[in-house]
Amino acid sequence: MARKYFGTDGIRGLTNTPPMTAATAMKVGMAAGAHFLRGSHKHRVVIGKDTRLSGYMLESAMVAGFTAVGMDVVLLGPMPTPAVAMLTQSMRADMGVMISASHNPYFDNGIKLFGPDGYKLSDADEMAIEAMIDGDVALSPATDIGRARRVEDARGRYIHFAKSTFPEELRLDGLRVVVDCANGAAYQVAPSALWELGADVVTVGVAPNGRNINDGCGSTAPQLLCETVVASGADIGIALDGDADRLIVVDETGVVVDGDQIMATIATGWAKAGRLRGALIATVMSNLGLERHLAAHGIGMARTSVGDRHVLEAMRRGGNNVGGEQSGHIILADYGTTGDGLVAALQILAELVRAGTSASALLKQFEPVPQLLKNVRFSGGKPLEAPRVRAVIAEAEAALHGAGRLVIRPSGTEPVIRVMAEGDDSDLVTRVVERICEAVREAAT
Repeated sequence: MARKYFGTDGIRGLTNTPPMTAATAMKVGMAAGAHFLRGSHKHRVVIGKDTRLSGYMLESAMVAGFTAVGMDVVLLGPMPTPAVAMLTQSMRADMGVMISASHNPYFDNGIKLFGPDGYKLSDADEMAIEAMIDGDVALSPATDIGRARRVEDARGRYIHFAKSTFPEELRLDGLRVVVDCANGAAYQVAPSALWELGADVVTVGVAPNGRNINDGCGSTAPQLLCETVVASGADIGIALDGDADRLIVVDETGVVVDGDQIMATIATGWAKAGRLRGALIATVMSNLGLERHLAAHGIGMARTSVGDRHVLEAMRRGGNNVGGEQSGHIILADYGTTGDGLVAALQILAELVRAGTSASALLKQFEPVPQLLKNVRFSGGKPLEAPRVRAVIAEAEAALHGAGRLVIRPSGTEPVIRVMAEGDDSDLVTRVVERICEAVREAAT
């Protein structure tokens, strides 16, 4: 059954354009609230958001929807996505909501839903809610409508939790850390947690104004962080995205370290300490060099489709505790139910303190196999189904003939086709990607 509202990571779109309107947000609140009205207890939903201007509008609309069906609402204000998941569990809520479009520009927004266990909703739950959004949802009697209240100490609760994931015997004294919060949800909690652990903190992207989230800063635009790390003589730089579930690291020389190197660092460190359970779970986008590196250390690696949701599902099935994506979604099942940029950063900092070496020495775990990823924007249709595109893809696969990998997929959050190839021959990789992108562009016009 085709989905009208939910995509690969909740509901997302341009603000004030369907489906990301106040009217739809209220209907989502009503439908999701009604879906989770189970049992005779007083029901509760936790709502967090990032710093987008439209967060106020969507938050208010969702409060109206939830209270209309009899659910109490707990408002957290600007908080990271993993904080919402954690607080949903700790506050015994029936569900959690994060209002955010993650790394997208400010004019987009989105709605992510969590169940009472703190995990993102299953396909079955999403489909059930979808079916109710455009239908008639039973409203509560006037005597049973819900209440809304704001929790003022939510930030402190999450900071305490994040610090608890850092080894008790270690401190960050003497370490200068630049943290780029993307003018997003972690602009207060991330610097505070690092400072309380003893770090000398230099901040970037901590002055949100509703419109500057992810604007030239954060994990998807790390150049400012790179420059700040070098200029301030910092030991390491940490970049989060708008809702702080993604992490990119910059070493002391200003070089960007992607999610594959971060996962390799954590996995090998945890394996050495006897903490790693099973293989590392990554996606089809992770570099072949990561797989080879882990194998050399006796660590397995399994791949899933793109999306932290797929990674998490595989981790839950296999009981694995480390997984993630090259883009920086790092999931550490010992500590949370979703990607957590700050918690992942603290694990990297712990490894750095233990190693007593530079970030550049620690984080260059392996030499990546030449890999190229390009995005082709399209306005409609299905360019990947065009005969010419299929033919070019088949030619590319034959050219790689087992010496590399090809991954082509439409994005689940943007109108783009992602074309990735990797192999030991960098020239061949470049030619393959360029030819496919050209064919997709022609088919999309």
